[in-house]
Amino acid sequence: MADPSSYRPKPGQIPDSPGVYRFRDEHRRVIYVGKAKSLRQRLANYFQDLSGLHPRTRTMVTTAASVEWTVVSTEVEALQLEYSWIKEYDPRFNVKYRDDKSYPYLAVTMNEEFPRVQVMRGHKKKGVRYFGPYAHAWAIRDTVDLLLRVFPVRTCSAGVFKNARRTGRPCLLGYIGKCSAPCVDRVSAEEHLELADEFCDFMTGRTGTYLRRLEKQMVEAADEMEYERAARLRDDIEALKKAMEKNAVVLADATDADLIAVAEDELEAAVQIFHVRGGRVRGQRGWVTDKVEEITTGALVEHALQQLYGEETGDAVPKEVLVPALPDPVEPVQEWLSVRRGANVSLRIPQRGDKRALMETVERNAQQALVLHKTKRASDLTTRSRALEEIAEALDLDSAPLRIECYDISHLQGDDVVASMVVFEDGLQRKSEYRRFQIKGFEGQDDVRSMHEVITRRFKRYLAEKEKTGEWADGENTLTDTDTDTDTDTASDPLTGTSSAPLADASSVPLANGLKDDDGRPKRFAYPPQLVVVDGGQPQVAAAQRALDDLGIDDIAVCGLAKRLEEVWLPGEGDPVVLPRTSEGLYLLQRVRDEAHRFAITYQRAKRAKRFRSSPLDDVPGLGETRKQALIKHFGSVKKLRSATIDQICEVPGIGRKTAETIAVALAQAAPAAPAVNTATGEIMEDEESDTTAETSGEPVSAGAPDERRGQER
Repeated sequence: MADPSSYRPKPGQIPDSPGVYRFRDEHRRVIYVGKAKSLRQRLANYFQDLSGLHPRTRTMVTTAASVEWTVVSTEVEALQLEYSWIKEYDPRFNVKYRDDKSYPYLAVTMNEEFPRVQVMRGHKKKGVRYFGPYAHAWAIRDTVDLLLRVFPVRTCSAGVFKNARRTGRPCLLGYIGKCSAPCVDRVSAEEHLELADEFCDFMTGRTGTYLRRLEKQMVEAADEMEYERAARLRDDIEALKKAMEKNAVVLADATDADLIAVAEDELEAAVQIFHVRGGRVRGQRGWVTDKVEEITTGALVEHALQQLYGEETGDAVPKEVLVPALPDPVEPVQEWLSVRRGANVSLRIPQRGDKRALMETVERNAQQALVLHKTKRASDLTTRSRALEEIAEALDLDSAPLRIECYDISHLQGDDVVASMVVFEDGLQRKSEYRRFQIKGFEGQDDVRSMHEVITRRFKRYLAEKEKTGEWADGENTLTDTDTDTDTDTASDPLTGTSSAPLADASSVPLANGLKDDDGRPKRFAYPPQLVVVDGGQPQVAAAQRALDDLGIDDIAVCGLAKRLEEVWLPGEGDPVVLPRTSEGLYLLQRVRDEAHRFAITYQRAKRAKRFRSSPLDDVPGLGETRKQALIKHFGSVKKLRSATIDQICEVPGIGRKTAETIAVALAQAAPAAPAVNTATGEIMEDEESDTTAETSGEPVSAGAPDERRGQER
């Protein structure tokens, strides 16, 4: 750390004139570039008592080892030189707007013999007309596809163009009328250039002329009874209007302006820019910067203007630039913009009317961009940590619940009762640890008993695994009645519902440290949670706690999240714990609960659909899908197959006499299906129709209430 007094210039050495200065570190690297109306007054501010400097400024001057300056004639020259040096040296203590992507532009290569319309990114080229920037390249392509009906300008690459000239055959767009095909001389170079000029005029906002001309041509064609041509012109008009509707009119006076808004806090600032051309928003872009120097909003605006227009000239700099605060002083910046445009540029703060309303919209976008940037930058680590800490504090836990398991029960009017278990570790989903259960202890609908059964089965398996690893000391109770139900031993993909073996994950330290079977896979249910969350209120929480008490487990916390008021219930408590609506802890509990509900519903619907698609043929041993489909195709329905003789069944290719006898016996023993319901219409289907549908299309048909009665589904 250098002492600023060691390299402070002597009195009288610094000129009292406009200029640009550079601070360098001990390795001669430029670490800061600034400009000043008076170099003497500005630099004197850096060499005062360190305690009086802003912390960021103090860090800069103690990092620097020398300072140098360049005198210029005017403040405008100082602004230009400052921008050039910042771009050249990339100093670490200067504000630099980081753009997270290269924005695409709609470009027309007017510098070519046959101009081409295309999407371009990166540095702008001389002789190319640019429109935008756009947020997405597909938005450009949609606009171009509409405009090519009216302005069939070339869009092909140089290689395709040369190949078409060589073969004398245009590309597909030439055949369908979306290219004037200059490659095969359908139009001359002058005519194609005129088309490109009209395309550019339309994109700059001069739309009325072309719409009126097309409407006049359409009326003339209709008067001359050329109805096909009139219809084509009508479609062209609709295409132009649709292209115009993609950019809503925001300023009624066909204004060309750029609106710049800034959202900032102590550490960072976000800038959003709306490009308005012809009264319509033609593009949007934004940057985020660290405030590595002490800087005002006006200075942030000045840096944004340098970033935005530093390499632009002509019409790329609009007549009007609207900002939230003016640079100090404003005259050099305004003069610099006017020089780059070649005409006067108005730089001002909108006070009222449509422009003020649009500026408020841009400001909201800047605020959202700053919030989004902060969320991404933290990678949610800070947020997740705060959520876990809030949960631990609200539930009076000894430590943050690094592993949370949530359970939910799902059924349809008491049928196909299932349960789900989802796992969150460090606030993130651990999908390989998800489990699903079938309720087998009783029939019917009872969420409390179901929850007790699921918790009991899950933690009996945990105790069994714990006993196998030898973690219990001698003299402790042992468990001999382990739960061997296959449902609790199955991992399921949360999206597809298909079963798969649990995968080892290095992010889980306890699983990586010895909790594995002989085959190297993680032991199922071997790792206990710090917190069990159940979907429900007091009754479900009491059932879960009772299950843990029955197993002698007293080191796992339990809570429930009730949907009605998002209240958190604890065992034995008469009143719920109410977390603030803005609490990160409540948000995490909601995510866990909603994921368990989604997973349970998915499994329950899959089981129900499978039951609805069942057939008596499923019970015939050795009869696969191919031969079942062949039987249904031959007879038309299960009802007709049931009434067929063995000889008739043998007529089906691939069905022998022994198999036919087995089929006949299975169908004779199976009870006729109940009347089926079409789930799309709610109609009762005829036996023939329902049998055929269930066996061929695979669509679920219900023998009771329609499948989509969500009001009865949990």
